[in-house]
Amino acid sequence: MTETKPLALVTGASSGIGFELARQFAQRGYDVVINAEDTQIDTAAAKVRAEGTEVIPIRADLRTPDGIAQLWSQVQALGRPLEAAALNAGVGRGGAFVDTDWADDLEVMQLNVVSTAAMLKLVLVEMTGRNSGRVLVTSSIASTMPGPYQPVYNASKSFVQSLTEAVQQELKDSAVTVTALMPGATDTDFFSRADLDDTAIGQSSKDDPADVAKQGLDALMAGKDKVLASSLKTKVQGAANKVLPDAFKSSAHEAMAKPRD
Repeated sequence: MTETKPLALVTGASSGIGFELARQFAQRGYDVVINAEDTQIDTAAAKVRAEGTEVIPIRADLRTPDGIAQLWSQVQALGRPLEAAALNAGVGRGGAFVDTDWADDLEVMQLNVVSTAAMLKLVLVEMTGRNSGRVLVTSSIASTMPGPYQPVYNASKSFVQSLTEAVQQELKDSAVTVTALMPGATDTDFFSRADLDDTAIGQSSKDDPADVAKQGLDALMAGKDKVLASSLKTKVQGAANKVLPDAFKSSAHEAMAKPRD
């Protein structure tokens, strides 16, 4: 890898928003370390490399402590400061809480909550030691509402959003910035993987992941606390969720996420 370009890390980068974040980091002049647990990470690396930058794919399962340690040790082994990180790895699971398998619920919590918190701590310790760096954390508009028929996912994103905002306050006097990216429904494989295809939200129109990634990186570079991305509908929903009662938001989410008979 070159020593002249800044280095960025993107987790969950084999497809969707994560892939677009990696590609757009490359377009903005970064070398990129990309991570995912699946073999598609090598295909993603080839596509990002076509932007004229150096790319290191690291296949590691962040649902496990070993996977987190593996990724971080390989990043450290590069011997280069990490100037930017996009902690994007996440997964969802649709269905009523009493019906979903506990193993699936635990997978959501391990990836969305535990790995995000672990990676955020590792990255921020490195960055604050140099007093330089930017972190983008993929939260969700789901963090602003209870999530019937997707309860563990919404709860996990509420954790991520709360953690991010708390860390922002702690780092207010630091040169290190942390930005929350809060997408709405985005056109990725998230909904099919989460078994949400047979729902109103699964069948609704969705935002372009490239637009979501661009708005996220624009906000990151500007040092903003958060960005609702990308469509006007998502931004309006986010604004409304600040004032609507939880019972109303919960009912609305049920209508969107409950499987159709």
